[in-house]
Amino acid sequence: MAEEVQPEDGEAPPKKGKKPLLLGLVFLLVGAGGGFGLVASGMLGGGGHEGETMPVFSPEDVAFIPIEPLVISVGAPGRQRHLRFQAQLEVTPNAVAAVTTVLPRVLDVLNGYLRAVDMADIEDPSSLVKLRAQMLRRIQIVVGDGMVTDLLISEFVLN
Repeated sequence: MAEEVQPEDGEAPPKKGKKPLLLGLVFLLVGAGGGFGLVASGMLGGGGHEGETMPVFSPEDVAFIPIEPLVISVGAPGRQRHLRFQAQLEVTPNAVAAVTTVLPRVLDVLNGYLRAVDMADIEDPSSLVKLRAQMLRRIQIVVGDGMVTDLLISEFVLN
């Protein structure tokens, strides 16, 4: 085994240099400055630009059209269950009349899509986001792009 070298009486122990401490401090400052720069520029997480504000919601910007409730038989014959679905369409105010006119087509598309969805997808709570996106896209195709901005599901119950 190696023996430890003991300093002779009156000698001070060898000094450790300050170089590692200074290098660590320099790297810390450079890293902190770089991180601040990335966040402030918006390239990394959260930071927005100064003076930028969130858009203010105005009730005059949207209108809602209720869709009549649907009760749909889903599942294999003999094991059929019923899905109760109710929603509203978020539309621009100038599109209310046009969308209301084609509402029977919207109901037909929703009815056909929900009947074709796999039972496992309906039972999985996390798949509602995907189902909603699929239904919204189909509605936008029927109604026309730019008229329906969102589908708000108020009831999605499987009995």
